[in-house]
Amino acid sequence: MPLVSMRQLLDEAAKGGYGVGAFNVNNMEQIQSIMEAARETQSPVIIQASRGARAYSQDRFLYHLMLAATEIYPEIPTVLHLDHGNSPETCQSAIEMGFTSVMMDGSLMPDGKTPSTFEYNVEATRKVVEMAHAKGVTVEGEIGCLGGIEDGHGAGLDGLSHLTDPEQAVEFVKATGVDALAIAIGTSHGAYKFTSKPTGETLKMDRLIEIHKKLPNTHLVMHGSSSVPKDLQDIINQYGGKLKPTWGVPVEEIQLGIKNGVRKINVDTDNRLAITGAIRKVFMEKPEEFDPRSYLKPARDAMKKVVALRMTQFGQAGHAKDYAPTSLDEMAKRYQSETVTA
Repeated sequence: MPLVSMRQLLDEAAKGGYGVGAFNVNNMEQIQSIMEAARETQSPVIIQASRGARAYSQDRFLYHLMLAATEIYPEIPTVLHLDHGNSPETCQSAIEMGFTSVMMDGSLMPDGKTPSTFEYNVEATRKVVEMAHAKGVTVEGEIGCLGGIEDGHGAGLDGLSHLTDPEQAVEFVKATGVDALAIAIGTSHGAYKFTSKPTGETLKMDRLIEIHKKLPNTHLVMHGSSSVPKDLQDIINQYGGKLKPTWGVPVEEIQLGIKNGVRKINVDTDNRLAITGAIRKVFMEKPEEFDPRSYLKPARDAMKKVVALRMTQFGQAGHAKDYAPTSLDEMAKRYQSETVTA
């Protein structure tokens, strides 16, 4: 099965009332972890790479690793998504490389740090939508600014500084034609999201529900949605780490979001914690070990367990074989004939 359009996965998720995890990658082991979890749970999957990941792994390595994934796991509908594109040019380079979905994060200026104006966001995102839809590629936009910083991208704000305005969200979707919309409801990038367990007040779930009511046909996206489990933190600290106590987004809050239009859930930190804990354990228990396979294999297995659990919790498990993939050429024709509407 070739790489498929994210729009198709999210449309199917909307029909089935479930969410789809979007997992960040930087290397082969992470891609293998995700694909093994997808096979185990029979889940469609979104694999995403940030600008930092593309620079780290190099585009061609990343793309060919993804092609290998589709060859080895042909039964799994798989999307390759650009996370936090900082400009139309960055999105264009991803489309040309073979990404089947791109995020134009016009909530920040091209430096990836400075909050932008609404007008700039609309103009930049609309430009990407025109370019991407001509190729059948999905576009995710963002309105409002998330907290924290990820891979050097983010204003470093508190998660509650720039929440998404529901009326602006409606105007933004209408003006741009995006397929999916990332909204700011108090989540943050990175491990240190909250100093105590967040509630519906901390996360402004009412804001999410209001946006969904105003945009019932737009796929909503939750960024910064790792749950940062205490057991993963404990493993790292048990084997020499020094993580400060922190709380992530509770799975039950994500599930409430899924009931209210959230179709894509971004997870990165949880997988980083799992990998790091497994590697630290090998280094501590077997200090004589020097073969990378001896610590990368348990790291890969640890990440796979986290991803498989999230796929089950988000409801995507069991849905890999629900539908036949639609080609990007066919998606482009549908966009052209306007049979795909946001």
